Amino acid sequence: MRTLYFECAMGAAGDMLMGALYELCPEKERFLADMNALLPGVRLEAEAVRRQGIAGTHMRVAVHGQEEGHDRHHEHHHHEHHSLADIEAMIDGFSLPQAVRESAKSTYGLIAQAESEAHGVDVGEVHFHEVGALDAVMDVTGVCYLLRLLSPEVVCASTVTVGSGMVHTAHGLLTVPAPATARLLTGVPVTAGDIETELCTPTGAALLRTFAQSFGPMPDGTVLGCGYGCGTKDFPRANCLRAFLLDTAAVSEGSNDRIVELKANIDDMTGEAMGFAMERLLEAGAVDVSYAPVYMKKDRPGVVLTCLCRPGDADRLAREMLRHTSTFGVRRTDCPRYAMSVSSAEVETVYGSVPRKTGTGYGLVKSKPEYEAMAESARLHGVPLAEVRRACGGEHV
Repeated sequence: MRTLYFECAMGAAGDMLMGALYELCPEKERFLADMNALLPGVRLEAEAVRRQGIAGTHMRVAVHGQEEGHDRHHEHHHHEHHSLADIEAMIDGFSLPQAVRESAKSTYGLIAQAESEAHGVDVGEVHFHEVGALDAVMDVTGVCYLLRLLSPEVVCASTVTVGSGMVHTAHGLLTVPAPATARLLTGVPVTAGDIETELCTPTGAALLRTFAQSFGPMPDGTVLGCGYGCGTKDFPRANCLRAFLLDTAAVSEGSNDRIVELKANIDDMTGEAMGFAMERLLEAGAVDVSYAPVYMKKDRPGVVLTCLCRPGDADRLAREMLRHTSTFGVRRTDCPRYAMSVSSAEVETVYGSVPRKTGTGYGLVKSKPEYEAMAESARLHGVPLAEVRRACGGEHV
């Protein structure tokens, strides 16, 4: 199982997370090209740097040729003011997969809610001084896109070092962690550490909350890669966040993963409307969506809509269920899961290249060719689907 582990011994900031993931990314040129096509005059560059003798990557954003003049590890005051609606509209215009845009908007939603609660204003009135400039939008979007490209099955993180002392913000001099950061870290294990500065920024905290499914020691596994993302400031220790990509082999018995089931009973939607809701949930990042017929009170026919998702996506997808269906409530069940480790390889056939998915674990091996690719090949060559399936070697358990 491909597991991504963030080591946050020196805190977390958007550019540090992006730098660490960039070093792991197998499609670096594609990533930079896609990111640099998002906003006119805004350019993202990967800069090789050293921090206390450790080599790593600092992701640098230049706006119209000028790098933002602020400490990226502190995220000081910006002159630009953006509302949540401004940010969401900007992200919606990006030519990136919808799941990437949804994750980026979800991250900003968490920040806006935390700022709202911390400073006693409505979410719509929150102005993003620290996290609203174009470089921060690039940080958040870049992290979301890199995670999409890496596609880990599990994301987890260490205890987060937040720092101590005071930090200058648009709201004045605040104690570390700043109030919004502290709210974003609710439920996350933290330590102050021995460096008096802000080590975990609101952006870093929100990204960890969006993607990390658990926090604690690094899980056992084989290291597939390690990336170093560097901040701009020098400290007595290397100012780096490390990202480990691990193969955590499935154990012989017992669950090795977690999944969330979101369910709702519905008796007043048409089949077409239900299908539309299912499509929206899948586009928003659901692992799987289904519905089954049931008889409800007074013998009324209805359905149970079930959405499977990662724990870090549960709150966002529950809102999507409420948004796209007629239900007034969504039930949540957190489930241990027995998950095989999945890999994919291209199979060359007379009908073209078709990806084949293979699962291993629990003493089993099973594989099958991907349906969509087979269907496309069948349409292209005017042959039955079964013929393409045979050319791919069929399915076996």
